[in-house]
Amino acid sequence: MIKPDMDEVASKVPAVTLGFWAIKILATTLGETAGDTLSMSLDMGYLVSTAIFGGLLALFIAAQIKARTFHPALYWTTILASTTAGTTLADFATRSLGIGYSGGSLLLLTLVLGSLAAWKATLGRIASDDLRGMRPELFYWVTITFSQTLGTALGDWLADTGGRGYLGAAVIFALALAGVAALYRLTRTSRVLLFWAAFVLTRPLGAAVGDFLDKPLASGGLDLSRPLASAVLLGAIALLLVVIPQRAGRHPA
Repeated sequence: MIKPDMDEVASKVPAVTLGFWAIKILATTLGETAGDTLSMSLDMGYLVSTAIFGGLLALFIAAQIKARTFHPALYWTTILASTTAGTTLADFATRSLGIGYSGGSLLLLTLVLGSLAAWKATLGRIASDDLRGMRPELFYWVTITFSQTLGTALGDWLADTGGRGYLGAAVIFALALAGVAALYRLTRTSRVLLFWAAFVLTRPLGAAVGDFLDKPLASGGLDLSRPLASAVLLGAIALLLVVIPQRAGRHPA
């Protein structure tokens, strides 16, 4: 019998496994369809939808910080709140503010890098699993929310401005993720850098797939019902959480 390493303790976030990334991609796809449901299908607009999802995100982050141990349902609900808020916030920045997809992507990339830089400068290191205390958790969730927002803008930029279409954009981002996986397996590239690169890239992949599902046929989509697509994706996430039980990550005590 292998004894647990007494120099390590359980984290409040899940272990980063293949199952983690599968659920993350589904969650980002749901974020696109759910965000569009509120802002477009229900015609609530980007700003109001962002305020709604942003309020929910703040509540879930507070609950996540207050929790003492890892709770899969709470963690992934917080991720879903961040990805839906990211969808409507990105749409507001790129469309309502008129800075376009390229301008929005550049702005949001700056915010992601700025958040990581502030995290490093404040705490001395960046770790996606070692979240002891309020400050690292706040940096974690702020960076995640910025990365979700950036991913939406990148997906829209490549699909529309880049002229690749939704499926073309999805293929490109999937190949980029495969490249990150290859770097993880074959090189000693910083694991922190690779984690955040993969985290950012899963978002535009989900955004492209989500747009392909619910955008009109004339725009290259399947014109599926946004609420129905969201319900199916939510069911798939719930099923994966049962089939692939989430375990807490480990970090040095």
